Amino acid sequence: MSGLVDALVIVAVVALVIARQFRADRMDGERRWWLLPALLTVVALREPGILDSQHPTASALLLGAELLVGLATGAGWAWTTRIWSDPDGSVWCRSSKASAAVWAVGIGLRVGLFSVGAAVGVHQDSSALLLGLAGTLLVRSGILAWRARSLRPTGTSSGAYGDSTTRPAGKERV
Repeated sequence: MSGLVDALVIVAVVALVIARQFRADRMDGERRWWLLPALLTVVALREPGILDSQHPTASALLLGAELLVGLATGAGWAWTTRIWSDPDGSVWCRSSKASAAVWAVGIGLRVGLFSVGAAVGVHQDSSALLLGLAGTLLVRSGILAWRARSLRPTGTSSGAYGDSTTRPAGKERV
């Protein structure tokens, strides 16, 4: 994939995520929360230029730092997201102002990492950014799913088999 297509994918995913994070969203326990991060990982790892062949150690360190920043951003985002339960048992979530601060710090750290790489002369592909974004979304979604389980009812007691059926009245004795 070309750098332009990668950049468009990154911008589209970030725009979608940011647009959705500040409105209340119903959490569905059956939703495949890992699917988008898995797709982003596949797209990122398909490209051969994830590590710079001229500076393999430095590019691997920068990639590792990118992944750590992504994981920390996802965890911070998940823990600053408000989660609540409706009386009907449905679980909702919405990001807070602290979540926006986590995003700003995460973006700032990524810009800093890119600047360090550029200063050292390491060629950085957009695949590293895609991989970091996948880590962010995976950790955020996983933590939110874990937190949501604690708010969901563990199950309604349906009683024993046949409790809801009507039983025939016995004969009356006089």
